[in-house]
Amino acid sequence: MELLGEKCAVFGVYGKGLEVARLSFFGLFALQHRGQESAGMAVADGESITLHKGMGLVSQVFTEDQIQQLKGHISVAHNRYSTAGGSHVKHAQPMLVAGKGSVERPEDAPSAGMYPYVSLRSAPEDDTIALVHNGNLPSTTALADFLRSKKIDSSEYSDSRMMAEAIGALMREGKDLEDAIVEVYPLMTGAFSVLIMSKDKLIAIRDVCGIRPLSVAQLNGGYVIASETCAYPTIGAEFLREINPGEMLVIDEKGMHTRTLGTPNPKLDIFEFVYFARPDSELLGTSVYEVRKNFGVQLARENKIEADVVIPVPETAIPSAVGFSRTSGIPMELALAKNRYIHRTFIQPEQHIREQGVKAKLTPIVSSIKGKRVIVIDDSIVRGTTSRQIVEMLFEAGATEVHFLVASPPVKFPDFYGIDTPKQETLIAATKSVEEIEKYLRATSLRYLSYEGMIAATGLPESSFSTSCFNGVYPIDIRERAKEVKNV
Repeated sequence: MELLGEKCAVFGVYGKGLEVARLSFFGLFALQHRGQESAGMAVADGESITLHKGMGLVSQVFTEDQIQQLKGHISVAHNRYSTAGGSHVKHAQPMLVAGKGSVERPEDAPSAGMYPYVSLRSAPEDDTIALVHNGNLPSTTALADFLRSKKIDSSEYSDSRMMAEAIGALMREGKDLEDAIVEVYPLMTGAFSVLIMSKDKLIAIRDVCGIRPLSVAQLNGGYVIASETCAYPTIGAEFLREINPGEMLVIDEKGMHTRTLGTPNPKLDIFEFVYFARPDSELLGTSVYEVRKNFGVQLARENKIEADVVIPVPETAIPSAVGFSRTSGIPMELALAKNRYIHRTFIQPEQHIREQGVKAKLTPIVSSIKGKRVIVIDDSIVRGTTSRQIVEMLFEAGATEVHFLVASPPVKFPDFYGIDTPKQETLIAATKSVEEIEKYLRATSLRYLSYEGMIAATGLPESSFSTSCFNGVYPIDIRERAKEVKNV
């Protein structure tokens, strides 16, 4: 499918005697799929906070020397999603705010070199906090009004920076970190799974709907918090539980304690199951892999097609293709080979390569395709351009028929909770019928999984989810952004 950006991955560790920076590096590595634009980490040692963050993949931002310099027993870390334009190290996280105001300045980032970075150490006397955020606040009016009342100009701030600055402003007035968070929490109008670290505490908060995932695990007497459970086996941590919607979880030298900041209304974004989460993660106590496989089972039950081979678009659609193949009895082939090493790069592609588009990332295995009636399965269709190129590629490889099956319903509405979906008018299902999309793709046929089939495949009640991309129902008020949405 067309690549969607997702803000982002968060990861945190608390534990005396643990190498928190090294654990965080491998945690971010496991969560790299949630963001490839920038990576960062802040570590606290009880007196001060040390930060390092930069543009690029985790392996490009951190060296062994940098990991060794990040000493302490608490950490927060972050991967940020890719955007088209507007990328700058000032948007990389963690965000640092001190008792005297913002610690970071754009001029801290070196202009030379391929990967701009920021490295800082807070003064011990400053009450510095570090914040990382997964999600998005569709409206920041309440936060902007609050910051204006504190004589802080937020016009250049991201939503994540505004949250950090608001908490910092209250701490400068004498409030402790927990009380400051409690006061700012109602101003955070949107989706957020946030970690906040002081020099001696690690705090996790989640919006009342729990739109973005967040959970906690145990490790050698300490604790680990991560966006996805797939990060835990990597470092040998043992999953404890999900952090509840509306919950504030505090970890300090007294252990772990919790407080409810808002009335829970659980609505996990179902797109985590459709596309974002790694297949070896669990969400809502349910295996992502099994749900994706069930999407394929439901697709096969809903669509009886005579074909010779089932081919998934790697990687996300592979489990759905497994389920479809087993249910339909049509053999599956991994006949689209993916170049796994085309990650974010700062080298602009040559014009001819740019025109190749999806062909630079996927290569058809002709022997599995030529002369065959092909069912190709993808997880979703967003703009439709990539899907059209895949259909063309399969016909060029000798397919006699190309049936395009989608393991989710049509994406008709924009997301405001942390997925970088395009504007509604560029979503192909918002402007074209299924028949018109089929014609645009030049496919033999086009079939989507039904909405009811998608919900049934999860084994969970519909009320567990935010399904806004499919039905335009937004469980957290999107306020002034509502005018951007049209019923289709």
